Amino acid sequence: MTTPDVSVIVAVYNTMPYLTECLNSLVGQSIGRERLEIVAVDDGSTDDSGAELDRFAALHPDTVKVIHQANSGGPAAPSNRALDIARGRYVYFIGSDDYLGEEALERMVAAADEHGSDVVVGKMVGTNGRYVHQALYKENAADVSLYDSALPWTLANTKLFRRELVEQHKLRFPEHLPVGSDQPFTIEACVRAKKISVVADYTCYYAVKRGDASNITYRADHLARLRCTAEIMDFTAGIVEEGPQRDAVLRRHFTWELAKLVQDDFPALDRELRREICAGIARLADTYFTDGIRDAMDVKRRVRICLAQAGAVDELCEAITSEKQHGAPPFVVEGERAYARYPGFRDPRIALSDRCFELVGEAVPGRLAKGTELLTSAWEQEGEGITYTASVKVGVLGDVDSAVLRFAQGAMPKSADKPGARKLPAGHSLAAPVGEFSTELAEDGAGTVLHARVPLERRTAKLGVRLYVDVAGATYEIPVRGKGKPMPLARRWGAYEDPYRASALVNPKGRVVIDTARMFPPKPSLAERVKARLARGARPRRSAAAKPSGAKRK
Repeated sequence: MTTPDVSVIVAVYNTMPYLTECLNSLVGQSIGRERLEIVAVDDGSTDDSGAELDRFAALHPDTVKVIHQANSGGPAAPSNRALDIARGRYVYFIGSDDYLGEEALERMVAAADEHGSDVVVGKMVGTNGRYVHQALYKENAADVSLYDSALPWTLANTKLFRRELVEQHKLRFPEHLPVGSDQPFTIEACVRAKKISVVADYTCYYAVKRGDASNITYRADHLARLRCTAEIMDFTAGIVEEGPQRDAVLRRHFTWELAKLVQDDFPALDRELRREICAGIARLADTYFTDGIRDAMDVKRRVRICLAQAGAVDELCEAITSEKQHGAPPFVVEGERAYARYPGFRDPRIALSDRCFELVGEAVPGRLAKGTELLTSAWEQEGEGITYTASVKVGVLGDVDSAVLRFAQGAMPKSADKPGARKLPAGHSLAAPVGEFSTELAEDGAGTVLHARVPLERRTAKLGVRLYVDVAGATYEIPVRGKGKPMPLARRWGAYEDPYRASALVNPKGRVVIDTARMFPPKPSLAERVKARLARGARPRRSAAAKPSGAKRK
């Protein structure tokens, strides 16, 4: 009997009608059924999944093998049983509600054979709103490491594994884990592999979020997910020595699995359950939360892990609730450092390091934009001049005397549209600000209010009102948003013989724009009028003296 190139393992439990598309995508692979083996294990399904598997086995008896067994409670046991009988040179795992691109197996097997790879990761995307981390798929790679790439963020078993590697190290799935049972298998395979390759120029795998979100990952409760994450982290620590390499893997679990336990739903949980979750996170943080992992995390997740580690359950709830209702907290700026003022910041009862709250190499445009709010907007006229006055609240506390408003011509870069602000490049040069500026602490203590008086120049232009502020050694440009705020009425200004009109409006993106223009265009000179008539094809008028002597008078 010929050895197939690849055995595809499918653990199945109640995934109709998604199962049909999954199986169709397998039997239709461009690699050809003669090079393919499909081993599907029905884990006690109560819908039509078992019958559908049998139908495909009858249609493709040389390719599809089906095993029926009592329900085991998760995908680990059926995956292990399929591994025991798989014959392919490589094994590949697929969720029974997902499907493959037509050339997926052919491309991945070819990459493994070309590079001598023990593991091949094919590009994976999410459908129906399912999130899949994409950083690993920027380009094809013959050899990537678990420790210096985005591979720790893609630890699902949906990869091609050399079966010789699997059997040599007796890799199997822990059957007692209800969720995440594929991670220990994948982590150890990547640790033991001599070479790991990436196929990024073709979408190999489509991960489906079911319409009812009934995927097992979405069903597990908080404590089950905590216990599984703890076991996975302890397992990883058992095969990867302490140091930067272990940190590179475990950072994922602090940023992803553990941070998910303290999301928006956390404050509504039972108080005892909240305490248990924090105690579990604290145990893992005390053991594995190194300075390197802490500093590599974004401040939002880092603060939540630190508050949980400190047992500050009430402050953690307050931080989550406040951010959900009001957005990111204001910054405290002290020289070259900036701190997010979450609950617990410099609270002697909790005694957390300032580093927990510091923005460590983190881009802040989004936070600055969300914290910027137009409070008032008006005109001041004196003689022939006019000044735009505004009070703008910015979510920064401390050293913000640098904050100014400017009128900027031209659109913000497209890259600034999503966060609503941008960091100016190093070495940028801005002209000295025009106008008068002062700052004071906002009444609610959640930011600084900039009071600005900026005179208008006599010109015809549409000018964006933008805030410029220095934060931790960088200058940020923030469009001032005026949606929902009353704008001052248009004003006439300038010399009586050459008046201008100024208006403040909110553009379709919700940003404040100043529009200035002459009320009456200046009269063109005689030369300009003649030039305009010639451009239209008209003949210039002749004077009476230039008429021929015999011309009749009308």
